Amino acid sequence: MSDSDHHHHHHGDHPHGATRALPALVAALALTLAFAAIEAVAGWWSGSLALLADAGHMATDSLSLALAGFAAWLSARPASPRHSYGLQRSEVLMGLVNALLMLALIVALAVAAVHRLLAPQAVAGEVVSVVALLGLLVNLLVAWWLSRSEQSFNTRGALLHVIGDLLGSVAALVAGLVVSLTGWTPIDPILTLTIAALILGSTLRLLSDAMHTLMEGVPRHLSLEAIGRAIVARPHVCSVHDLHLWSVSSRQVALSAHLVIDDLGYWEEVLGDLEQTLKNLGISHLTLQPVPLERRVKWVKRTLTRAGSPAAPKPR
Repeated sequence: MSDSDHHHHHHGDHPHGATRALPALVAALALTLAFAAIEAVAGWWSGSLALLADAGHMATDSLSLALAGFAAWLSARPASPRHSYGLQRSEVLMGLVNALLMLALIVALAVAAVHRLLAPQAVAGEVVSVVALLGLLVNLLVAWWLSRSEQSFNTRGALLHVIGDLLGSVAALVAGLVVSLTGWTPIDPILTLTIAALILGSTLRLLSDAMHTLMEGVPRHLSLEAIGRAIVARPHVCSVHDLHLWSVSSRQVALSAHLVIDDLGYWEEVLGDLEQTLKNLGISHLTLQPVPLERRVKWVKRTLTRAGSPAAPKPR
């Protein structure tokens, strides 16, 4: 094998795993969309901003779940000559879209809440309490479905919407009870602002993770330096360079590197050792190029001579 040869290997690359989340996403979409319509009518009739906000949030949830279901279907599509990794990145893209939708919703809720604080309106507390309680039960069921499905950027985005909506149902329920018992209507927009603040942190984290993956950053749970040390620690590996590590999707981490080997006769042994070592670290897709030590030494000497250095340092 010459030093220009590459080894390309997959470990357990199963895009069809994305479809395991599809039934839960479809069921969640149907239930969420149906209740959003009920809540919107109740919120308009009762005059509750918290209930209307929750209905709007549930409508956004429906769009989020529809996008998540579509992304789960796309992610399961096999690789093709035009998309050699398949369409697994679609679930990251949909996670980004869901995060942006959540940010837009948070801004809309905050603006509406401030307006309601400046111009209070009457609220039918009893109606709000009953509908909010039903919404809470619906959201608990949907959250349970999604939490039991396969976790990815896609389902994380959908679950984030549902958790935010669950908190919105709690806020609407508390607001309805307070208005019913005390008549104090400012509690409605105050709780709406509180919920918007609570879901902002999770939304920003999802947005950051999706952007990091789309920019092919090193997965946050791995260290490029530690991976490099683990590779060099294996027998017959003198050094590693051009080391790259990135996420194709939440289920697949890829690595490429050039390895300086002291004797290419041991390459198959080195390769099997590295495949198992990196698989244990959660890296499923490898592209490795062996470089003979002698050629690496010649290249270093030639480079240093051109730079005016008297001699090359002793290779590792």
